[in-house]
Amino acid sequence: MPVIIAGAGIGGLALALSLEKLGIEFILFEAAPELKPLGVGINILPHATGELAEFGILPALEKVSVRTRELRYINKFGQLIFNEPRGLYAGHDLPQLSIHRGRLHAIMLAAVRERCGDTAIRPGHRFESFEQSESGVTAHFRCVDGSLFTQTGRALVGADGIHSAVRAQLHPEDGEMQWNGIMMWRGVVDWPVFDGGDTMIVSGDMKEKLLYYPILPGASDGTMLTNWVLCSKISEGGAPPPRRESWARHGVLNEVIPFARQFRIPGLDVAAMITATSDFLEYPMCDREPLTSWGKGRVTLLGDAAHPMFPVGSNGAAQAVIDGKRLAQYLSGGQVDEAIRAYEAERIPVTSAIVRSNRGGGPERVVDVVSERAPNGFDRLEDVITREELAAIGGSYAKMAGFAVKEKSA
Repeated sequence: MPVIIAGAGIGGLALALSLEKLGIEFILFEAAPELKPLGVGINILPHATGELAEFGILPALEKVSVRTRELRYINKFGQLIFNEPRGLYAGHDLPQLSIHRGRLHAIMLAAVRERCGDTAIRPGHRFESFEQSESGVTAHFRCVDGSLFTQTGRALVGADGIHSAVRAQLHPEDGEMQWNGIMMWRGVVDWPVFDGGDTMIVSGDMKEKLLYYPILPGASDGTMLTNWVLCSKISEGGAPPPRRESWARHGVLNEVIPFARQFRIPGLDVAAMITATSDFLEYPMCDREPLTSWGKGRVTLLGDAAHPMFPVGSNGAAQAVIDGKRLAQYLSGGQVDEAIRAYEAERIPVTSAIVRSNRGGGPERVVDVVSERAPNGFDRLEDVITREELAAIGGSYAKMAGFAVKEKSA
């Protein structure tokens, strides 16, 4: 019997590719009637790049991405706080890649279809419910024509995102997403090349924070397709967000421009960059309280369905990929329910720690600390914070999330 995967996002595709490599049968169901490249830019950190490389798709990814050379933290006035090399430039064996999420998804999807055929992926099937027994699990899906489709398998994996229907059945008491009062606007635009075309910049603080980095050469000379994210605290949090969380909701220019004008970065007109973006997305910064267990019996979760987290530290997609790889490895041996519990025992502590760290800003907390101590800028950074304190913030996060540089053996 196959492994049933509900959700063909990055995590679901990572699981599918991992299962295929191990010779384990699966069927991948997706609610959307058509799988289209969606989203904006994301970063693939070296630990996730390694997992993707094992699928044999790294050359294809490198053709449509940027090898990130440096991450730089600055304040709203453009003053340097901290910078560090990334990926290969930091001593990793593999690069950090800045890429459009849609391109990453399309390459993973093409690999699944090439290796397993179109019948392995069933779009237009929205998960509704499941029941299970000692011998298997039965999942029910609603098709686009309104009919009900039933599939029996050896396991069911909910990879169906932040509003996971599989999670809702497993944890009916779970409640709503938790909003911290911060709204994010995200877009990509052709913009003049800055600093070699391979630098990632974080500016501001958790009240107003700007992240921008190139993901591909632009349509004209001297430009790069540049991903930007602008965050602003518009509520004290604790209340539901103004609109339901969705990674595909379009943003409104008049709502974001007042926050863009708070930045005074030499050489970058933030408001102009955002105004030049023909279409961009908005998303309230939400997560859920980590669960002590993800599944029951033959059913479990991965990715955003298991551990939705604030999108800081470039870890959401990375952790989903790692989830898929590790779950497949556990399913390759032993009893299904025992394999799933072992997977959860490994992954829950790691992802729960990241969820909680991201609430405090994760590695991007360096801009928060400096802004709190020097809201109007500084003359000498060392009067505000020590180099050791800055390095400790990023270093502890990298170690916790699994992408710290490994020491080379003599």
